[in-house]
Amino acid sequence: MTRQTTKPPLALNATDIPARSRSGYPAPFAARVAGRMKRKLGDAFGLKNIGVNLTRLEPGAESALLHRHTVADEFIYILTGTPTLITDRGEIELAPGMCAGFPAGGVAHHLVNRTEAPVEYLEISDRLPGDAGEYPEDDLMAVQDEAGRWRFLHKDGTPY
Repeated sequence: MTRQTTKPPLALNATDIPARSRSGYPAPFAARVAGRMKRKLGDAFGLKNIGVNLTRLEPGAESALLHRHTVADEFIYILTGTPTLITDRGEIELAPGMCAGFPAGGVAHHLVNRTEAPVEYLEISDRLPGDAGEYPEDDLMAVQDEAGRWRFLHKDGTPY
């Protein structure tokens, strides 16, 4: 018996990739990222080692809770709009063409769209195993299981 596999495309229009608005955050936190839509560009090409998302933030939406990763590096590049980058070192308004990088274990960060217009940006990160998310302002931590799925826990380790 031969196993049939589908080859990834050579190229796609990014907006043809379905947008996902569902959040993995537990109920107390999911509402904060309502209005965030991600198109998983890297997944469409079968990328396993890096994640690439085209992300859209509607007015008032947050990219994530303020967080840092223990293993993964992250990079963002602003395409449209003027989001506010909030970190544990301060805030800065970003504009199209600006970018920011976040080494693992470094600055806690997230984007907030405080404007009346949508924001679009690329987010890129590695997918090294054993990553965890730290949330300095919330009773939340994220850990990956053996399959790489995220689980959200209270800081004392009890599940949500």
